Amino acid sequence: MIWLLLLLVVVVLVGGGMWGWPLLAGILGASSVSDKPGALNSIAQLMRKYDITPAEVEAAFHAPVSSGAMPAPRSKGEVAKTLFTYLGAIFILAGVGTYIGTFWESMGSVMRVFMTLGVGYILLLVLVSALREDKYPRLILPLALAAVLMMTGGWFVLIHEVFPRGDNWRLAVLAVFGVMALHQGALLGKFRLTVLAFWTLFFIYGFMQVGLDLLDVPFAYIAIILGASLFMVGTALEKTPFRVLAEPALLIGTIWLNSGLFDRIAIATTASWAGLVTGVCVMFAAYGMHQSGRYPRLAGLGYFIGSVMAYSGLFDLVRNTPFELAYLALSASMLYACVVLQSRALLFTTVIAMLGFIGFYTAKHFANSLGWPITLVLMGVAFLAVGTIALRVKRRI
Repeated sequence: MIWLLLLLVVVVLVGGGMWGWPLLAGILGASSVSDKPGALNSIAQLMRKYDITPAEVEAAFHAPVSSGAMPAPRSKGEVAKTLFTYLGAIFILAGVGTYIGTFWESMGSVMRVFMTLGVGYILLLVLVSALREDKYPRLILPLALAAVLMMTGGWFVLIHEVFPRGDNWRLAVLAVFGVMALHQGALLGKFRLTVLAFWTLFFIYGFMQVGLDLLDVPFAYIAIILGASLFMVGTALEKTPFRVLAEPALLIGTIWLNSGLFDRIAIATTASWAGLVTGVCVMFAAYGMHQSGRYPRLAGLGYFIGSVMAYSGLFDLVRNTPFELAYLALSASMLYACVVLQSRALLFTTVIAMLGFIGFYTAKHFANSLGWPITLVLMGVAFLAVGTIALRVKRRI
């Protein structure tokens, strides 16, 4: 069942890359461009992300739009060939999957290994042939995914058939991930493809995670070590042809690292202090990305997650203490940071934190008081008036 779990993880990761990032970007306001300054800022971020110089932008801007740059229309024969190729691959995989699902219990050990590991290596040979001929670029990604999934599952099947009474799943995962890391690393050395780089990193870090776990290294230290190393790998990927993997690597590395920090701080103190400290660390990481201007989506997500953790931890610490109002003062002061950083995500969590605390404080101290809500309304009107006056003064200056 382990290979089914791995399949679900891969599907979630791939699906997140397809629809998760645009959804988060829309929610956090990371990709909204509504005016000329915003468009210029977005262009500057893309230039920094892909190391584009102003001279290259000027050359591309003044270059004539040639008809040769447009892809040539595909003939009906090519369309039909591609269509039937896809249909053939789909029916072959469907037939293999149906056969395995129907006759798995009645198969012998050799047949089980062949229908999983053997099919995986056949797909690997087809993938290598397609890469060498370079005639079917659109088949590379599905072939690579199918080959890796079948080979990974096949190695687990082989280990189970050879050692049917074995119960140490960590050793099995260590062996399979080690072999697959060597496979994908060798292919990556020959064919510089992003999908191969992804699988190589996936199996290497899976191998190190299980290996350190077998050495009885605590989870928190494993998360800190591997998370920090993956963060550095993501930074290094920015200057390689695999820069598309940099953003997910930085995200996973940050989450991995801070999960270890949370665990250690929670053990040493309390979960509230762990949430506060870890949330502040995540916001500092988001601030660094925000200042670099390379990953606005990661910065927005970091502000959101970090502020939620920090506000939650701080509230638990000051609740039912003489310092309750310090929470409102701190969250109100964070509005200044929201304005300076121009972060919608941080503004959203700050507003929710303030409203939630005011509701909590009202229910606790002014449950049946008419003057308290009127006071809040008058304070709100006063703040709006001050903001309007300040804006007018700034325009005159």
